[in-house]
Amino acid sequence: MINQLRQMAIFVRTIDHGSFRAAARAMKLSPSVVSHQVSELEKRLGTALIYRSTRTLSLTRDGERLLSSARAMIDAAETGLRSVSDQTREPSGELRITMPAVLARSKLVEQIAGFLLANGKVQISVDFSDTRKSLIGDGFDLAIRMGWLKDSALVARKLGSVDRRLVAARSYLVSRREPTSPEDLNDWDWLELSPVRTTKTKFQKAGHKTVTLKPASRIAVNDAHALYQFARAGTGLAFVPDFLAEDDINDGLMEYVLPDWHVEDIGIYAVWPQNAPRLGLTRYLVDHLAS
Repeated sequence: MINQLRQMAIFVRTIDHGSFRAAARAMKLSPSVVSHQVSELEKRLGTALIYRSTRTLSLTRDGERLLSSARAMIDAAETGLRSVSDQTREPSGELRITMPAVLARSKLVEQIAGFLLANGKVQISVDFSDTRKSLIGDGFDLAIRMGWLKDSALVARKLGSVDRRLVAARSYLVSRREPTSPEDLNDWDWLELSPVRTTKTKFQKAGHKTVTLKPASRIAVNDAHALYQFARAGTGLAFVPDFLAEDDINDGLMEYVLPDWHVEDIGIYAVWPQNAPRLGLTRYLVDHLAS
């Protein structure tokens, strides 16, 4: 059993690093040892786990199934080891983070500040930008993403979600008849974020049939703050994270449109490379944000 666990760990690291040679270098083993251990695991299981070519490795269907369980095993072991070492070692080092500009007004900023206050030897650099940055190419340790993640070679953990609300300025609504269903909004002025301009929206309400809309937008922007400011100026309807409009709703400047109808919320995810440097510090922060 101990040999199998070691072979599974080597198998995971081989996939993470993309080759036997790179995995061997990271684990300070010879490539022949790494290849032999993976072959022994395949022999023990009676199935191929990896397709080998002169340049690349790819997973078989059985390899994909094993990878998920093997990675969970390694994560659990690392968590256990970290929980013991945490008692004697204070986190230290620097993390570079990228996240959407709109999250500058979210509770995530307070959580990151709390992490810094609790860990005096940690330095954090945050890039707030609605242009999606490359973790590897741009040298970031951690990315906070909003939306619906596609399949990726990166590691991801959901931190929570944000409610989206359909809002408009009171000045825009004053000349409009109050809508009773999403279909009433088809000929209204719509504002959209450019990255999701082609996405259809499903409205749901208890006891009613789901309504799907994709009205033509009058204004499209690539920044959520700008989107909200256009809506606030009375140019039309916009879906925004609820925290953006909260103060203006309370002050009577903005109103929720069709407040009894709901749309899918926006997931917030922490994303980092599988073989990222300073992985321990990254995980410390992700655990803090997820809690």
